[in-house]
Amino acid sequence: MFRWNTQHPSPMPSHRYRDVHSRVAVPLSERDWPSKRLTHAPLWVPVDLRDGNQALAEPMDPARKRRFFELMVEIGYQEIEVGYPSASRTDYDFVRLIAETDLAPEDVTIVVFTPARRDLIERTVESVRGITNDVVIHMYTPTAPLWRDVVLGRTRDQVKELVVAGGSDILELAGDLPNVRFEFSPEVFNLTEPDFILDLCATMTTLWEASPDRPVILNLPATVEVATPNVYADQIEYMHKNLDRRDSVILSVHPHNDRGTGIACAELAVLAGAQRVEGCIFGNGERTGNVDIATLALNLHAQGIDPMIDFSDIDRIRRTVEHCTRLPVHERHPYVGALVHTAFSGTHQDAIHKGFTEHRSRAAALGVPEHELEWQLPYLPIDPADLGRDYEAVIRVNSQSGKGGIAYLLSTEHGIELPRRLQIDFARHVQHHTDDTGGEITGDELWTLLQQVYLNCPAVRGEVLEHFCRTTATGEVLTFVEYSGADGRGWIGGRGPTEQAATKDALSRVDPTKLTA
Repeated sequence: MFRWNTQHPSPMPSHRYRDVHSRVAVPLSERDWPSKRLTHAPLWVPVDLRDGNQALAEPMDPARKRRFFELMVEIGYQEIEVGYPSASRTDYDFVRLIAETDLAPEDVTIVVFTPARRDLIERTVESVRGITNDVVIHMYTPTAPLWRDVVLGRTRDQVKELVVAGGSDILELAGDLPNVRFEFSPEVFNLTEPDFILDLCATMTTLWEASPDRPVILNLPATVEVATPNVYADQIEYMHKNLDRRDSVILSVHPHNDRGTGIACAELAVLAGAQRVEGCIFGNGERTGNVDIATLALNLHAQGIDPMIDFSDIDRIRRTVEHCTRLPVHERHPYVGALVHTAFSGTHQDAIHKGFTEHRSRAAALGVPEHELEWQLPYLPIDPADLGRDYEAVIRVNSQSGKGGIAYLLSTEHGIELPRRLQIDFARHVQHHTDDTGGEITGDELWTLLQQVYLNCPAVRGEVLEHFCRTTATGEVLTFVEYSGADGRGWIGGRGPTEQAATKDALSRVDPTKLTA
Protein backbone atom coordinates (compact mmCIF):
# COMPACT_ATOMS: atom_id res chain seq x y z
CA MET A 1 0.00 0.00 0.00
CA PHE A 2 1.32 3.44 -0.89
CA ARG A 3 2.07 5.60 2.14
CA TRP A 4 -0.20 8.32 0.77
CA ASN A 5 -3.16 5.91 0.56
CA THR A 6 -4.30 5.29 4.12
CA GLN A 7 -7.64 3.66 3.30
CA HIS A 8 -8.58 0.60 5.35
CA PRO A 9 -10.21 -2.63 4.16
CA SER A 10 -13.98 -2.49 4.31
CA PRO A 11 -16.20 -5.08 6.03
CA MET A 12 -18.08 -5.75 2.75
CA PRO A 13 -17.99 -9.41 1.51
CA SER A 14 -16.41 -8.62 -1.85
CA HIS A 15 -14.85 -12.12 -1.92
CA ARG A 16 -18.28 -13.51 -2.86
CA TYR A 17 -18.04 -12.10 -6.39
CA ARG A 18 -15.95 -12.95 -9.44
CA ASP A 19 -14.66 -10.50 -12.00
CA VAL A 20 -16.00 -10.75 -15.53
CA HIS A 21 -12.79 -12.21 -16.97
CA SER A 22 -13.23 -15.33 -14.84
CA ARG A 23 -16.84 -15.69 -16.02
CA VAL A 24 -16.56 -15.26 -19.79
CA ALA A 25 -13.73 -15.25 -22.32
CA VAL A 26 -12.97 -12.06 -24.22
CA PRO A 27 -10.78 -13.35 -27.06
CA LEU A 28 -10.08 -10.02 -28.77
CA SER A 29 -6.33 -9.31 -28.69
CA GLU A 30 -5.96 -6.44 -31.18
CA ARG A 31 -8.36 -3.54 -30.75
CA ASP A 32 -9.33 -0.97 -33.33
CA TRP A 33 -12.05 0.81 -31.35
CA PRO A 34 -9.72 2.91 -29.10
CA SER A 35 -8.50 4.86 -32.15
CA LYS A 36 -11.96 5.31 -33.70
CA ARG A 37 -14.04 8.48 -33.49
CA LEU A 38 -17.77 8.97 -33.42
CA THR A 39 -18.75 10.66 -36.67
CA HIS A 40 -22.49 10.06 -37.08
CA ALA A 41 -25.53 8.94 -35.15
CA PRO A 42 -26.43 5.24 -35.02
CA LEU A 43 -29.97 4.09 -35.67
CA TRP A 44 -31.80 4.85 -32.42
CA VAL A 45 -34.53 2.42 -31.35
CA PRO A 46 -36.54 3.50 -28.30
CA VAL A 47 -37.89 0.57 -26.29
CA ASP A 48 -39.88 2.65 -23.80
CA LEU A 49 -43.19 1.12 -24.88
CA ARG A 50 -41.97 -2.42 -24.20
CA ASP A 51 -38.84 -2.74 -22.07
CA GLY A 52 -39.41 0.56 -20.29
CA ASN A 53 -43.11 -0.17 -19.83
CA GLN A 54 -42.35 -3.55 -18.22
CA ALA A 55 -40.30 -1.74 -15.58
CA LEU A 56 -43.13 0.57 -14.45
CA ALA A 57 -45.03 -0.07 -11.24
CA GLU A 58 -48.09 1.07 -13.18
CA PRO A 59 -47.71 0.11 -16.86
CA MET A 60 -48.91 2.68 -19.36
CA ASP A 61 -52.57 2.58 -20.29
CA PRO A 62 -53.53 2.85 -23.99
CA ALA A 63 -53.83 6.66 -23.89
CA ARG A 64 -50.37 7.10 -22.37
CA LYS A 65 -48.81 4.60 -24.78
CA ARG A 66 -50.34 6.45 -27.70
CA ARG A 67 -49.14 9.83 -26.43
CA PHE A 68 -45.62 8.48 -25.93
CA PHE A 69 -45.60 6.91 -29.40
CA GLU A 70 -46.75 10.16 -30.99
CA LEU A 71 -43.99 12.05 -29.18
CA MET A 72 -41.32 9.63 -30.43
CA VAL A 73 -42.56 9.94 -34.00
CA GLU A 74 -42.75 13.72 -33.74
CA ILE A 75 -39.15 14.16 -32.60
CA GLY A 76 -37.76 11.87 -35.27
CA TYR A 77 -37.46 8.23 -34.23
CA GLN A 78 -37.74 6.04 -37.33
CA GLU A 79 -37.75 2.60 -35.67
CA ILE A 80 -39.78 2.05 -32.51
CA GLU A 81 -40.33 -1.06 -30.42
CA VAL A 82 -44.03 -0.77 -29.66
CA GLY A 83 -44.74 -3.73 -27.42
CA TYR A 84 -44.79 -7.37 -26.42
CA PRO A 85 -48.11 -8.34 -28.02
CA SER A 86 -48.17 -11.90 -26.71
CA ALA A 87 -47.64 -10.74 -23.12
CA SER A 88 -50.68 -8.52 -22.57
CA ARG A 89 -53.95 -7.52 -24.14
CA THR A 90 -52.93 -3.85 -23.89
CA ASP A 91 -49.81 -4.42 -25.96
CA TYR A 92 -51.66 -6.55 -28.51
CA ASP A 93 -54.40 -3.97 -28.89
CA PHE A 94 -51.84 -1.19 -29.34
CA VAL A 95 -50.16 -3.06 -32.19
CA ARG A 96 -53.58 -3.61 -33.75
CA LEU A 97 -54.30 0.11 -33.39
CA ILE A 98 -51.23 0.78 -35.52
CA ALA A 99 -52.43 -1.80 -38.05
CA GLU A 100 -55.93 -0.35 -38.30
CA THR A 101 -55.20 3.40 -38.22
CA ASP A 102 -52.73 5.88 -39.64
CA LEU A 103 -51.06 6.37 -36.25
CA ALA A 104 -47.64 5.38 -37.61
CA PRO A 105 -46.28 7.38 -40.57
CA GLU A 106 -45.34 5.12 -43.45
CA ASP A 107 -41.59 5.66 -43.00
CA VAL A 108 -41.57 4.48 -39.36
CA THR A 109 -40.53 0.86 -38.72
CA ILE A 110 -42.55 -1.02 -36.10
CA VAL A 111 -40.77 -3.52 -33.82
CA VAL A 112 -42.56 -6.22 -31.81
CA PHE A 113 -40.98 -8.50 -29.23
CA THR A 114 -41.44 -12.24 -28.64
CA PRO A 115 -39.75 -15.17 -26.91
CA ALA A 116 -38.85 -18.27 -28.92
CA ARG A 117 -42.12 -20.13 -28.30
CA ARG A 118 -44.47 -21.07 -31.10
CA ASP A 119 -47.78 -20.09 -29.51
CA LEU A 120 -46.39 -16.68 -28.56
CA ILE A 121 -44.83 -16.22 -31.98
CA GLU A 122 -48.21 -17.02 -33.58
CA ARG A 123 -49.85 -14.35 -31.42
CA THR A 124 -47.11 -11.87 -32.34
CA VAL A 125 -47.39 -12.46 -36.08
CA GLU A 126 -51.18 -12.23 -35.80
CA SER A 127 -50.80 -8.80 -34.18
CA VAL A 128 -48.77 -7.31 -37.07
CA ARG A 129 -50.84 -8.63 -39.95
CA GLY A 130 -52.21 -5.73 -41.92
CA ILE A 131 -49.49 -3.28 -40.91
CA THR A 132 -48.17 -1.70 -44.10
CA ASN A 133 -45.11 -0.17 -42.45
CA ASP A 134 -41.86 -2.08 -42.31
CA VAL A 135 -42.03 -4.47 -39.35
CA VAL A 136 -39.30 -6.14 -37.30
CA ILE A 137 -40.15 -9.28 -35.31
CA HIS A 138 -37.66 -9.38 -32.45
CA MET A 139 -37.07 -12.83 -30.93
CA TYR A 140 -35.01 -13.33 -27.80
CA THR A 141 -33.66 -16.28 -25.83
CA PRO A 142 -31.38 -16.28 -22.76
CA THR A 143 -28.03 -17.84 -23.66
CA ALA A 144 -25.61 -17.28 -20.74
CA PRO A 145 -24.55 -20.29 -18.63
CA LEU A 146 -26.29 -19.18 -15.43
CA TRP A 147 -29.53 -18.53 -17.32
CA ARG A 148 -29.24 -21.84 -19.19
CA ASP A 149 -28.72 -23.75 -15.94
CA VAL A 150 -31.01 -21.93 -13.52
CA VAL A 151 -33.73 -20.34 -15.66
CA LEU A 152 -34.14 -22.65 -18.65
CA GLY A 153 -32.68 -25.90 -17.31
CA ARG A 154 -31.17 -26.64 -20.75
CA THR A 155 -27.75 -27.45 -22.15
CA ARG A 156 -26.05 -25.40 -24.88
CA ASP A 157 -27.29 -27.80 -27.54
CA GLN A 158 -30.82 -27.65 -26.18
CA VAL A 159 -30.79 -23.84 -26.12
CA LYS A 160 -29.64 -23.87 -29.75
CA GLU A 161 -32.52 -26.20 -30.61
CA LEU A 162 -34.91 -23.78 -28.87
CA VAL A 163 -33.54 -20.82 -30.83
CA VAL A 164 -33.66 -22.64 -34.18
CA ALA A 165 -37.21 -23.85 -33.51
CA GLY A 166 -38.33 -20.29 -32.71
CA GLY A 167 -36.56 -18.89 -35.75
CA SER A 168 -38.14 -21.55 -37.95
CA ASP A 169 -41.58 -20.75 -36.59
CA ILE A 170 -41.10 -17.06 -37.37
CA LEU A 171 -39.93 -17.92 -40.89
CA GLU A 172 -42.90 -20.22 -41.43
CA LEU A 173 -45.48 -17.77 -40.11
CA ALA A 174 -44.07 -14.45 -41.36
CA GLY A 175 -41.47 -15.27 -44.00
CA ASP A 176 -43.92 -14.54 -46.80
CA LEU A 177 -44.63 -11.02 -45.55
CA PRO A 178 -42.44 -8.74 -47.71
CA ASN A 179 -42.41 -5.87 -45.21
CA VAL A 180 -41.23 -8.03 -42.27
CA ARG A 181 -37.61 -8.41 -41.18
CA PHE A 182 -36.19 -10.37 -38.26
CA GLU A 183 -34.15 -9.60 -35.15
CA PHE A 184 -32.47 -12.02 -32.76
CA SER A 185 -31.23 -11.21 -29.25
CA PRO A 186 -29.11 -13.73 -27.37
CA GLU A 187 -30.13 -12.34 -23.99
CA VAL A 188 -27.24 -11.80 -21.56
CA PHE A 189 -24.86 -11.80 -24.53
CA ASN A 190 -22.16 -10.18 -22.41
CA LEU A 191 -21.91 -13.28 -20.17
CA THR A 192 -22.25 -15.88 -22.95
CA GLU A 193 -19.34 -17.80 -24.47
CA PRO A 194 -18.24 -15.99 -27.68
CA ASP A 195 -18.05 -19.20 -29.73
CA PHE A 196 -21.64 -20.06 -28.78
CA ILE A 197 -22.87 -16.59 -29.74
CA LEU A 198 -21.10 -16.76 -33.11
CA ASP A 199 -22.60 -20.19 -33.78
CA LEU A 200 -26.12 -19.04 -32.87
CA CYS A 201 -25.84 -15.85 -34.94
CA ALA A 202 -24.48 -17.71 -37.98
CA THR A 203 -27.31 -20.23 -37.66
CA MET A 204 -29.95 -17.51 -37.55
CA THR A 205 -28.59 -15.43 -40.43
CA THR A 206 -28.46 -18.60 -42.54
CA LEU A 207 -31.95 -19.73 -41.50
CA TRP A 208 -33.42 -16.28 -42.15
CA GLU A 209 -31.44 -15.90 -45.40
CA ALA A 210 -29.92 -12.57 -44.41
CA SER A 211 -28.99 -10.42 -47.37
CA PRO A 212 -28.03 -6.78 -47.91
CA ASP A 213 -31.55 -6.18 -49.22
CA ARG A 214 -33.21 -7.90 -46.25
CA PRO A 215 -30.66 -7.70 -43.42
CA VAL A 216 -31.09 -9.47 -40.10
CA ILE A 217 -30.66 -7.48 -36.89
CA LEU A 218 -28.37 -9.16 -34.39
CA ASN A 219 -28.91 -7.42 -31.07
CA LEU A 220 -26.23 -8.09 -28.44
CA PRO A 221 -27.48 -6.98 -25.02
CA ALA A 222 -25.53 -6.20 -21.89
CA THR A 223 -28.68 -7.45 -20.16
CA VAL A 224 -27.05 -7.05 -16.75
CA GLU A 225 -24.04 -4.76 -16.81
CA VAL A 226 -21.13 -6.59 -15.16
CA ALA A 227 -17.90 -5.13 -16.53
CA THR A 228 -16.11 -1.93 -17.41
CA PRO A 229 -17.20 -0.45 -20.76
CA ASN A 230 -13.97 -1.43 -22.52
CA VAL A 231 -14.86 -5.10 -22.01
CA TYR A 232 -18.22 -4.66 -23.74
CA ALA A 233 -16.47 -2.80 -26.55
CA ASP A 234 -14.05 -5.72 -26.95
CA GLN A 235 -16.95 -8.16 -27.09
CA ILE A 236 -18.77 -6.10 -29.73
CA GLU A 237 -15.64 -5.64 -31.86
CA TYR A 238 -14.97 -9.38 -31.72
CA MET A 239 -18.47 -10.05 -33.05
CA HIS A 240 -18.16 -7.27 -35.63
CA LYS A 241 -14.99 -8.85 -37.01
CA ASN A 242 -16.13 -12.47 -36.90
CA LEU A 243 -19.84 -12.53 -37.77
CA ASP A 244 -20.88 -14.42 -40.89
CA ARG A 245 -22.65 -12.40 -43.60
CA ARG A 246 -21.49 -9.16 -41.99
CA ASP A 247 -22.78 -7.06 -44.88
CA SER A 248 -26.21 -8.58 -44.32
CA VAL A 249 -26.30 -7.90 -40.59
CA ILE A 250 -27.32 -4.79 -38.67
CA LEU A 251 -25.25 -5.03 -35.49
CA SER A 252 -27.29 -3.69 -32.57
CA VAL A 253 -26.60 -3.18 -28.87
CA HIS A 254 -28.86 -2.93 -25.85
CA PRO A 255 -26.86 -1.84 -22.77
CA HIS A 256 -28.30 -1.64 -19.28
CA ASN A 257 -26.96 0.59 -16.52
CA ASP A 258 -26.33 -1.68 -13.52
CA ARG A 259 -22.82 -0.29 -13.03
CA GLY A 260 -23.82 3.24 -13.99
CA THR A 261 -21.78 3.09 -17.19
CA GLY A 262 -24.46 2.26 -19.77
CA ILE A 263 -23.76 5.47 -21.71
CA ALA A 264 -20.06 4.66 -21.99
CA CYS A 265 -20.85 1.06 -22.99
CA ALA A 266 -23.06 2.26 -25.83
CA GLU A 267 -20.60 4.87 -27.06
CA LEU A 268 -17.67 2.46 -27.06
CA ALA A 269 -19.83 -0.24 -28.67
CA VAL A 270 -20.56 2.12 -31.59
CA LEU A 271 -16.82 2.76 -31.92
CA ALA A 272 -16.41 -1.04 -31.98
CA GLY A 273 -18.81 -1.56 -34.89
CA ALA A 274 -22.39 -1.33 -33.58
CA GLN A 275 -24.80 0.38 -35.99
CA ARG A 276 -27.99 0.45 -33.93
CA VAL A 277 -28.70 1.27 -30.25
CA GLU A 278 -31.77 0.24 -28.27
CA GLY A 279 -32.61 2.16 -25.11
CA CYS A 280 -35.11 4.42 -23.39
CA ILE A 281 -35.57 8.17 -23.52
CA PHE A 282 -34.13 9.37 -20.17
CA GLY A 283 -33.10 5.81 -19.26
CA ASN A 284 -36.13 4.13 -17.68
CA GLY A 285 -35.92 0.35 -17.29
CA GLU A 286 -35.53 -2.53 -14.87
CA ARG A 287 -33.15 -2.06 -11.95
CA THR A 288 -31.03 0.99 -12.82
CA GLY A 289 -32.53 1.26 -16.28
CA ASN A 290 -31.82 0.88 -19.97
CA VAL A 291 -29.22 3.08 -21.59
CA ASP A 292 -30.44 6.67 -21.93
CA ILE A 293 -30.72 7.35 -25.66
CA ALA A 294 -31.55 11.03 -25.11
CA THR A 295 -28.23 11.56 -23.32
CA LEU A 296 -26.42 9.56 -26.01
CA ALA A 297 -27.96 11.71 -28.74
CA LEU A 298 -27.17 14.98 -27.01
CA ASN A 299 -23.62 13.83 -26.30
CA LEU A 300 -23.22 13.66 -30.08
CA HIS A 301 -24.80 17.11 -30.46
CA ALA A 302 -22.25 18.48 -27.98
CA GLN A 303 -19.47 17.10 -30.21
CA GLY A 304 -20.81 18.79 -33.34
CA ILE A 305 -22.60 15.68 -34.69
CA ASP A 306 -26.26 15.79 -35.73
CA PRO A 307 -28.10 13.43 -33.34
CA MET A 308 -30.88 12.93 -35.93
CA ILE A 309 -33.49 13.43 -33.18
CA ASP A 310 -35.05 16.81 -32.32
CA PHE A 311 -34.60 17.74 -28.65
CA SER A 312 -35.05 21.46 -29.25
CA ASP A 313 -38.03 21.57 -26.83
CA ILE A 314 -36.66 19.31 -24.15
CA ASP A 315 -38.91 20.55 -21.33
CA ARG A 316 -42.01 19.55 -23.29
CA ILE A 317 -40.44 16.15 -23.99
CA ARG A 318 -39.65 15.77 -20.29
CA ARG A 319 -43.21 16.64 -19.29
CA THR A 320 -44.63 14.13 -21.73
CA VAL A 321 -42.30 11.34 -20.62
CA GLU A 322 -43.02 12.07 -16.96
CA HIS A 323 -46.76 12.03 -17.66
CA CYS A 324 -46.62 8.75 -19.57
CA THR A 325 -44.31 6.88 -17.18
CA ARG A 326 -45.40 8.57 -13.93
CA LEU A 327 -41.69 8.83 -13.12
CA PRO A 328 -39.95 12.15 -12.36
CA VAL A 329 -36.77 13.11 -14.16
CA HIS A 330 -34.02 13.85 -11.69
CA GLU A 331 -32.97 17.49 -11.31
CA ARG A 332 -29.36 16.55 -12.11
CA HIS A 333 -30.21 14.34 -15.08
CA PRO A 334 -27.88 15.20 -17.99
CA TYR A 335 -29.27 17.87 -20.32
CA VAL A 336 -32.91 17.68 -19.17
CA GLY A 337 -32.69 18.10 -15.38
CA ALA A 338 -33.95 21.35 -13.88
CA LEU A 339 -30.49 22.17 -12.45
CA VAL A 340 -28.14 21.10 -15.22
CA HIS A 341 -27.52 24.65 -16.44
CA THR A 342 -27.37 26.11 -12.93
CA ALA A 343 -24.23 27.02 -10.99
CA PHE A 344 -24.33 27.67 -7.26
CA SER A 345 -20.58 28.19 -6.87
CA GLY A 346 -19.55 31.83 -7.00
CA THR A 347 -16.48 31.06 -9.14
CA HIS A 348 -18.64 29.16 -11.64
CA GLN A 349 -21.13 32.03 -11.73
CA ASP A 350 -18.38 34.53 -12.46
CA ALA A 351 -16.95 32.38 -15.26
CA ILE A 352 -20.35 31.88 -16.87
CA HIS A 353 -21.14 35.59 -16.67
CA LYS A 354 -17.83 36.45 -18.31
CA GLY A 355 -18.44 33.75 -20.90
CA PHE A 356 -21.79 35.26 -21.90
CA THR A 357 -20.20 38.71 -22.16
CA GLU A 358 -17.39 37.40 -24.36
CA HIS A 359 -19.86 35.44 -26.52
CA ARG A 360 -21.93 38.55 -27.21
CA SER A 361 -18.84 40.62 -27.97
CA ARG A 362 -17.44 37.99 -30.33
CA ALA A 363 -20.76 37.73 -32.19
CA ALA A 364 -20.91 41.50 -32.59
CA ALA A 365 -17.32 41.68 -33.80
CA LEU A 366 -17.92 38.97 -36.39
CA GLY A 367 -21.31 40.33 -37.40
CA VAL A 368 -23.14 37.04 -36.88
CA PRO A 369 -26.19 36.20 -34.72
CA GLU A 370 -25.28 34.89 -31.29
CA HIS A 371 -27.22 31.65 -31.84
CA GLU A 372 -25.07 30.82 -34.89
CA LEU A 373 -21.71 31.50 -33.29
CA GLU A 374 -19.49 28.63 -32.15
CA TRP A 375 -20.35 27.87 -28.53
CA GLN A 376 -17.47 28.37 -26.08
CA LEU A 377 -18.74 29.07 -22.57
CA PRO A 378 -17.17 27.93 -19.31
CA TYR A 379 -19.15 25.24 -17.44
CA LEU A 380 -21.94 25.09 -20.06
CA PRO A 381 -21.08 22.31 -22.55
CA ILE A 382 -24.00 23.22 -24.81
CA ASP A 383 -26.16 26.28 -25.33
CA PRO A 384 -29.35 25.92 -23.25
CA ALA A 385 -31.21 27.59 -26.13
CA ASP A 386 -30.50 24.52 -28.28
CA LEU A 387 -32.87 22.65 -25.97
CA GLY A 388 -35.53 25.34 -25.93
CA ARG A 389 -34.37 26.87 -22.67
CA ASP A 390 -33.48 30.50 -22.06
CA TYR A 391 -30.61 32.02 -20.11
CA GLU A 392 -32.75 33.52 -17.38
CA ALA A 393 -32.63 30.34 -15.29
CA VAL A 394 -28.83 30.42 -15.23
CA ILE A 395 -28.57 34.15 -14.54
CA ARG A 396 -31.38 34.45 -12.01
CA VAL A 397 -30.47 31.50 -9.89
CA ASN A 398 -26.79 32.34 -9.97
CA SER A 399 -27.33 35.94 -9.00
CA GLN A 400 -29.26 34.82 -5.89
CA SER A 401 -27.02 32.08 -4.59
CA GLY A 402 -25.17 34.40 -2.23
CA LYS A 403 -28.16 36.44 -0.95
CA GLY A 404 -29.48 34.43 1.94
CA GLY A 405 -30.39 31.02 0.55
CA ILE A 406 -33.97 31.43 -0.65
CA ALA A 407 -34.87 27.77 -0.67
CA TYR A 408 -33.13 27.05 2.64
CA LEU A 409 -34.90 29.83 4.55
CA LEU A 410 -38.34 28.97 3.19
CA SER A 411 -37.79 25.33 4.07
CA THR A 412 -36.34 25.76 7.56
CA GLU A 413 -38.49 28.68 8.74
CA HIS A 414 -41.79 28.02 7.00
CA GLY A 415 -41.68 24.34 6.10
CA ILE A 416 -42.25 24.84 2.39
CA GLU A 417 -40.19 23.27 -0.39
CA LEU A 418 -40.55 25.04 -3.70
CA PRO A 419 -40.10 23.15 -6.98
CA ARG A 420 -36.78 24.05 -8.55
CA ARG A 421 -38.29 25.80 -11.55
CA LEU A 422 -40.44 27.91 -9.24
CA GLN A 423 -37.33 28.76 -7.22
CA ILE A 424 -35.82 30.12 -10.43
CA ASP A 425 -38.87 32.28 -11.11
CA PHE A 426 -39.11 33.51 -7.52
CA ALA A 427 -35.40 34.38 -7.50
CA ARG A 428 -36.09 37.11 -10.06
CA HIS A 429 -38.57 38.76 -7.70
CA VAL A 430 -36.17 38.40 -4.77
CA GLN A 431 -33.47 40.06 -6.88
CA HIS A 432 -35.73 43.05 -7.53
CA HIS A 433 -36.55 43.28 -3.83
CA THR A 434 -32.93 43.15 -2.68
CA ASP A 435 -31.90 45.64 -5.38
CA ASP A 436 -34.53 48.07 -4.04
CA THR A 437 -33.72 47.58 -0.35
CA GLY A 438 -29.96 47.18 -0.76
CA GLY A 439 -29.83 44.58 2.01
CA GLU A 440 -30.34 40.95 2.89
CA ILE A 441 -33.80 39.38 2.97
CA THR A 442 -35.05 37.41 5.99
CA GLY A 443 -37.13 34.24 6.04
CA ASP A 444 -40.25 36.16 7.10
CA GLU A 445 -39.70 38.71 4.34
CA LEU A 446 -39.30 35.92 1.80
CA TRP A 447 -42.60 34.39 2.94
CA THR A 448 -44.38 37.74 2.66
CA LEU A 449 -42.93 38.38 -0.79
CA LEU A 450 -43.90 34.88 -1.93
CA GLN A 451 -47.52 35.52 -0.99
CA GLN A 452 -47.53 38.90 -2.71
CA VAL A 453 -46.09 37.51 -5.94
CA TYR A 454 -48.11 34.31 -6.32
CA LEU A 455 -51.03 34.20 -3.88
CA ASN A 456 -52.27 37.80 -3.62
CA CYS A 457 -51.77 38.77 -7.26
CA PRO A 458 -54.50 39.24 -9.89
CA ALA A 459 -55.75 36.23 -11.84
CA VAL A 460 -54.17 35.47 -15.21
CA ARG A 461 -55.24 33.60 -18.31
CA GLY A 462 -53.20 30.90 -19.95
CA GLU A 463 -52.62 27.21 -20.59
CA VAL A 464 -51.79 25.11 -17.53
CA LEU A 465 -48.46 23.28 -17.96
CA GLU A 466 -48.20 21.58 -14.57
CA HIS A 467 -48.85 22.20 -10.90
CA PHE A 468 -47.26 21.37 -7.57
CA CYS A 469 -48.82 21.12 -4.11
CA ARG A 470 -46.88 22.00 -0.97
CA THR A 471 -47.90 22.04 2.69
CA THR A 472 -46.62 24.83 4.95
CA ALA A 473 -45.47 24.45 8.55
CA THR A 474 -48.93 25.60 9.72
CA GLY A 475 -50.71 22.89 7.73
CA GLU A 476 -52.10 25.16 5.01
CA VAL A 477 -51.78 23.69 1.51
CA LEU A 478 -50.45 25.80 -1.35
CA THR A 479 -50.67 24.86 -5.03
CA PHE A 480 -48.38 26.53 -7.55
CA VAL A 481 -49.34 26.40 -11.24
CA GLU A 482 -46.93 26.91 -14.13
CA TYR A 483 -48.80 28.36 -17.10
CA SER A 484 -48.15 29.64 -20.59
CA GLY A 485 -49.92 32.88 -21.43
CA ALA A 486 -49.79 35.74 -23.90
CA ASP A 487 -46.70 37.18 -22.20
CA GLY A 488 -44.89 33.85 -21.89
CA ARG A 489 -44.57 31.44 -19.01
CA GLY A 490 -45.35 32.30 -15.44
CA TRP A 491 -46.50 30.98 -12.08
CA ILE A 492 -49.53 31.65 -9.91
CA GLY A 493 -50.72 30.09 -6.67
CA GLY A 494 -53.75 29.02 -4.74
CA ARG A 495 -54.34 28.05 -1.12
CA GLY A 496 -56.74 26.00 0.90
CA PRO A 497 -57.13 23.60 3.82
CA THR A 498 -56.68 20.56 1.53
CA GLU A 499 -54.76 19.72 -1.62
CA GLN A 500 -57.99 19.52 -3.60
CA ALA A 501 -59.16 22.93 -2.41
CA ALA A 502 -55.80 24.58 -3.03
CA THR A 503 -55.52 23.08 -6.50
CA LYS A 504 -59.03 24.18 -7.40
CA ASP A 505 -58.25 27.71 -6.18
CA ALA A 506 -55.00 27.90 -8.17
CA LEU A 507 -56.43 26.48 -11.39
CA SER A 508 -59.43 28.78 -11.26
CA ARG A 509 -57.07 31.75 -11.00
CA VAL A 510 -55.30 30.69 -14.21
CA ASP A 511 -58.36 29.85 -16.29
CA PRO A 512 -61.75 28.76 -14.95
CA THR A 513 -62.11 26.40 -17.93
CA LYS A 514 -59.04 24.45 -16.82
CA LEU A 515 -60.46 23.10 -13.56
CA THR A 516 -60.04 19.52 -14.76
CA ALA A 517 -56.48 20.01 -16.03
